[in-house]
Amino acid sequence: MTKAATKARMKPKVSAYDVAEHLRTPQEMAAYLDAWMEEAPDDTAGLARALGDIARAQGMTQVAKDAGLSRESLYRALSAEGNPSFATVAKVAKALGLRLHVQALTGGA
Repeated sequence: MTKAATKARMKPKVSAYDVAEHLRTPQEMAAYLDAWMEEAPDDTAGLARALGDIARAQGMTQVAKDAGLSRESLYRALSAEGNPSFATVAKVAKALGLRLHVQALTGGA
């Protein structure tokens, strides 16, 4: 067997991981969003992407309709380059059946 054939044969097949395929229940969605907020509280772009993952899991068209937004504006707001307003985040969370929760930091600010 040639070197090129060996290398091609040894290359593992990899498929893209899409977290939206694993967000099936409201509890899984809430845990995913909560993990984002816990692990990277200052990463607002990441939070928007996490909401986008959840919205894709539910179906963007339906989420946009339930949130009173166009599908295109929802995709744009929840993309890596998006910067959704708090009003948009609140509408999307409600459309997803999620509620944002505030908790005091231990030990103060």
